[in-house]
Amino acid sequence: MDGIGVSVSIEVYRDAWGVPHLRAADPDELAFAQGRVTARDRAWQLEVERHRAQGTTAAFLGAAELGWDTFVRRARLDDTARRCFAHLTETDPATAAWVSAYVDGVNDGLAEGAGHAPEFAETGLAPGRWEPWTPLAVWLSTHILFAGFPTKLWRDEVARRLGEEWTELFATDGPGTAGSNGWVVAGARTASGAALVAGDPHRFIEAPGVYQQIRLACPAYDVVGLAVPGVPGLAHFGHTGPVAWAITNAMADYQDLYRERLRRLPDGTVEALGPDGWAPAAAHPETIEVADAEPVVIEVVETARGPVIIGVDDEPGDSSSPWEALALRYPPRVTGALGFGALPALLRARTVADVDTALDGWVEPVNVVQAADARGGLLHRVAGHVPVRDRANSLRIVPAWDPAHAWADAPAPLPRAEVSGHAVMANARGLAAPLGVEFAPPHRAARIEELLVASAAWTPETTAAIHADTDNPSAYRLLEAVRRADAALSPGGARVRERLLGWDRRMDAESADAGLYAAVRGAVVRRLAAHEAFAPLREPAPYPELFRPWLALGPRVAFALEALLVAGPVPAGDVGRIVGEALDEVGAGEPPAAWGVTHRLAPWQALPDPDDDRWPGLGGDHDCVLSTSSVPGWTDRSARASAARYVWDLADRERSRWIVPFGASGVPGDPHHHDQLPLWLRGELAPVTTDWQNLTKEQG
Repeated sequence: MDGIGVSVSIEVYRDAWGVPHLRAADPDELAFAQGRVTARDRAWQLEVERHRAQGTTAAFLGAAELGWDTFVRRARLDDTARRCFAHLTETDPATAAWVSAYVDGVNDGLAEGAGHAPEFAETGLAPGRWEPWTPLAVWLSTHILFAGFPTKLWRDEVARRLGEEWTELFATDGPGTAGSNGWVVAGARTASGAALVAGDPHRFIEAPGVYQQIRLACPAYDVVGLAVPGVPGLAHFGHTGPVAWAITNAMADYQDLYRERLRRLPDGTVEALGPDGWAPAAAHPETIEVADAEPVVIEVVETARGPVIIGVDDEPGDSSSPWEALALRYPPRVTGALGFGALPALLRARTVADVDTALDGWVEPVNVVQAADARGGLLHRVAGHVPVRDRANSLRIVPAWDPAHAWADAPAPLPRAEVSGHAVMANARGLAAPLGVEFAPPHRAARIEELLVASAAWTPETTAAIHADTDNPSAYRLLEAVRRADAALSPGGARVRERLLGWDRRMDAESADAGLYAAVRGAVVRRLAAHEAFAPLREPAPYPELFRPWLALGPRVAFALEALLVAGPVPAGDVGRIVGEALDEVGAGEPPAAWGVTHRLAPWQALPDPDDDRWPGLGGDHDCVLSTSSVPGWTDRSARASAARYVWDLADRERSRWIVPFGASGVPGDPHHHDQLPLWLRGELAPVTTDWQNLTKEQG
């Protein structure tokens, strides 16, 4: 499309929420239109994501982004994207051309979009040029931490400092993990007789949002869904009319950390010790520009296992001495593929068999997929690339020189299951259990299951109530500990205990009892983390700040609280004492505010909001179906929540529903910048409009 102008066949319509509905003559023109409208609506977001994928954010956001840029450079994300695009061009030129058309559209719309976005002027950033591989780089940077490989750093620290027997003590979805709810209901259990597919991805909330509502229509297909800005098509959530699909994080383990031994030769080159002895490692310098500071030069090293992401700078002063570092091995770097060939295939899908076939080539991230079609077909499977290797690779850092830790040539077989009535996916141990180590507690999955069996006449409207459910099953163990703490309490502590034992366990924003529970929980977490049993883990781990969410003791204790109340190195008597002290502490202070007063939204923004207090209070909690995660004991602010919610109706697509936390536009002051936020807060969903006559056509 580059150089020939915009096709007159492209039409842009908007619904009442400003969501773009695009029509074009063929898939490539439609991809161009998707790129262009995204650049016009979200130019600042696109440019931030491009720079994040390249490791160039410090150049305009300052030294605070130096850690991220260093990691991205050393992990070779941009180079991996180039490799994957070259592989795509060679093996699937039609998809490569389709991705390129999207990029052409982005480049066509960026200047106009940047003109409406005040952040460009504020930072002095000028819109740059997207390359054909940039969408692949954006995808990689969005998901490189998705599988949580830093958890292996944490397990190593626990084994070394606390003891090998405690490495599984904290095995749960932690503060750095992304998750989701998802469920499919067969037609026999719906009011219409056709299936429903519903759910919500839980990610770190970003403003603008990580998901973009959009419709893509051409003679070959007509699809509504949630796109990732910067990436063509609808990878995760879509409804073509005849078939709909959705995903959750499978919690699979598919990235490995290798302990490398490196040495510098007299000529300045680097070698790494592998299974066959010392071998050359690739090494070169890169310069990271930093706003208002001097540039930083880093060395990028890659061994036969993968890029060295930690320890490059630990080279001893004696250049003849070897040193240790850590290399990351991840599937796209090894295979040269991301699975982007699935994206246009999903748009063309008409049946669950089509979705199934499309996802056979998917690589990263590894997801649990559910789909349903208008013929009654149902799908529940895992999609992605999980390497076959020694079990130790999944648990810990492994030695690069030991051949036992090499990857097999073929990936692991992927589980699937039949759907009987309904199926639930919520990151718990289940379908994907053979592929992972750490899974979410079963609470969300069990609660959704409990709610689903209560009706055989589900509709898109009634399904929204499941999204908004605030029952907190994970509170049970702490409440049991509170029940046992009936001796030697202060009068204030006794009153707190009495209130908590009468609480309905719902984390509603307006609930004072939920606020009371959170205050007691926070006090228990802080005391547990301060217990002498955990003293060996209090020293900061010797790793970059970027990995701190996975390595800080406090958050680890907070997310493993259920287990630590009944097991672990803290003696049971001390646990009981700690709970009693927490009750007394809360009872002696001012009565805690309602949960939503402190449990407020805390979205990530490239430029921090000067008016942080404007973000609203939330209901829900980490293990509620309405999952809104904070770090108990340290902050009630919620950085992770539902990045979108959806219900796909296979009887009538127009009866489908969706919502995002903010809006269709990434431009401050635009009417559709935050117009969906009130609905999102109330747990409501906006209608999916598909009748072109009920849409407004853009002129020009």
